Amino acid sequence: MRNTNDWKDYELLDTSDGERLERWGSTVLIRPDPQVIWKTPKQHPMWKSADARYHRSSKGGGSWEVYKHVPDEWSIQYKDLTFKIKPMGFKHTGLFPEQAVNWDLLRSVIRNSGRDDVRVLNLFAYTGGATVAALAENASVVHVDASKGMVNYAKDNARLSGLADRSVRWLVDDCTKFVQREIRRGNTYDIIIMDPPSYGRGPGGEVWKLEDKIYELVELCSQVLSDDPLMVLINSYTTGLSPSVMQYILGSIVVPRFGGTVTSDEIGLLTTQTGMCLPCGASAVWSK
Repeated sequence: MRNTNDWKDYELLDTSDGERLERWGSTVLIRPDPQVIWKTPKQHPMWKSADARYHRSSKGGGSWEVYKHVPDEWSIQYKDLTFKIKPMGFKHTGLFPEQAVNWDLLRSVIRNSGRDDVRVLNLFAYTGGATVAALAENASVVHVDASKGMVNYAKDNARLSGLADRSVRWLVDDCTKFVQREIRRGNTYDIIIMDPPSYGRGPGGEVWKLEDKIYELVELCSQVLSDDPLMVLINSYTTGLSPSVMQYILGSIVVPRFGGTVTSDEIGLLTTQTGMCLPCGASAVWSK
């Protein structure tokens, strides 16, 4: 399982009984996590003195219970990158800290390519962690997400990181339809990153399930890879989509055309109290 030891402003303090105890800067939050099925003793003292806790509702969604003062928003740093943190609905904070290990990989690939014109396509880009990581290495980025609010949030992260003036296009768009248009335009990218949702509904009410759509999505994206691409990275939080399945999909679509190798594994977060690594999703990576 891949993880990073380089977080200073974020810390997974403990996990137990369906919840994770986390420090975001100086603010401590308790959030639900379906992966935490163990019921180990909650020995960390911050369980009893957290600043806020998110409670799920049996009707869907949930709400924050605030015990102490929690700012509407604040910022934390990962290395030279700065991110806005904001407690939101459905337990989210605007950042997936486990993705830092993929940000590091992305930056390393760009830096070691020896190129000064690397083009990155970030699909389902959310609040732009990978976008700002690529911008920090002077890559050109096209950032695509269907939510205008999330794209604006990502712009804030680029601004906080001092990268707002870098080469980036912010697009509120359906990712599949955008890629289809890019194929017709003849535009290509050296790196493609995607973090598609497990489940969703289209504008016409059609159901979108990742397991049913991932193969055709990767096949579509392979058509906008440049003649000498560097990397394709797929991240998934869908428990039914294993790392090896994503590896096989990349291997069957990208390798026959470009060669290279595919790896896959879980990504996770180290827990201070127990030393265990909490599984937080899976990634598959094709590289040249």
